[in-house]
Amino acid sequence: MNNFTLYPAIDLRGGKCVRLLQGDYNEETIYGDSPYEMAKSFSEQGAQWIHMVDLDGARAGHPVNHDHVIEVAERLPLSVQVGGGLRTKEDVALYLEAGVERVILGSVAVTNPLFAKEMLALYPGRIVIGIDAKDGRAATHGWLQTSSASAVELAQAMVEYGADTFIFTDIATDGTLTGPNVQATRELAQATGASVIASGGISSLADISQLASLQSAGVTGSIVGKALYSGRFSISEALACVKEESQ
Repeated sequence: MNNFTLYPAIDLRGGKCVRLLQGDYNEETIYGDSPYEMAKSFSEQGAQWIHMVDLDGARAGHPVNHDHVIEVAERLPLSVQVGGGLRTKEDVALYLEAGVERVILGSVAVTNPLFAKEMLALYPGRIVIGIDAKDGRAATHGWLQTSSASAVELAQAMVEYGADTFIFTDIATDGTLTGPNVQATRELAQATGASVIASGGISSLADISQLASLQSAGVTGSIVGKALYSGRFSISEALACVKEESQ
């Protein structure tokens, strides 16, 4: 059975689809004017999920591009998970009550763990904790700051609060097409017993195969961004690759 999920990524800035290099707002490439059309194209190729990040929201500390996210959730036959600047109960409810399947809590899990605990209890199965690591330490606020907690320590604390799914990004690899940090992803899954979705650096179908082969270790998905936009492979090719690895 195939439990490994591919999440094509749509990063939103100023209502457009963009990619940043290693989270640097000055290193931006615009890939499309319509997040909805981009998501529709991924859906038509067979994607079941879309991973959306509100980059303006991450900076502002509250949702900014939410209308685009909700349009995708309401109009397309796929599940949406979204992150970026979710700091309050109202922010979380805005999305979950509008048909978004899951929301991602990132920086706030470090800065306000009790809020994360409250949301995990209130919306079981619909809160994902995003852990962005820089040299093994958890990074926050659009990766502009690094905390003293290690990624593993933060994840273990969140599991105690009821977290069952994490998105793990190694900032050093994000947007670089240099391959994911497979070892750190696997270690996080094994240290927590939770599901871990890998993010950052995926550049080839071989990377997808390698991650998909770690399902038994708890690696349950992969977010793919720049490799899709730069034509390294298509979603349909990646889905075929996962299917083959899962047989």
